[in-house]
Amino acid sequence: MTEHRFDLPPKAPPDVIAQRDALAEEACRALAQAGIPVHRGDLGGESEGRPGAEVHVDPLVIGGVLVEWNTEEELRTAALNVPPDELDPSDLPYAIRHFGTVHSSMRDALLGILASAGFQAEKADGHTYGTAVFVKGFHQP
Repeated sequence: MTEHRFDLPPKAPPDVIAQRDALAEEACRALAQAGIPVHRGDLGGESEGRPGAEVHVDPLVIGGVLVEWNTEEELRTAALNVPPDELDPSDLPYAIRHFGTVHSSMRDALLGILASAGFQAEKADGHTYGTAVFVKGFHQP
């Protein structure tokens, strides 16, 4: 029997993770000040999947601070439970279209709020992070 090894992407050093944690906390503070429900999704607890902005630190070398929007469970369930035989890319069901519109609209709102608060933020790579916002840094406005 042969042994298979998979090379996992390298993780960032502890000092980089500490900088990202501090940036994530500042982003949470700025979003909360704007009235956006926000929580750290990477710190465990009962926050995962909770509606609002979810901020987490990706520990990989190429990672960073990400902000994702979570909808209320009812909308999420409606969009994700559409039977596959009803998925026509040229005419998606309302639940999927609405779910996608909410996510892209909230991503754009989060980008604007974070930029106004002094953060360098951009749309994250959609293939890797979907509709997340990538927070690259902070400079005092």
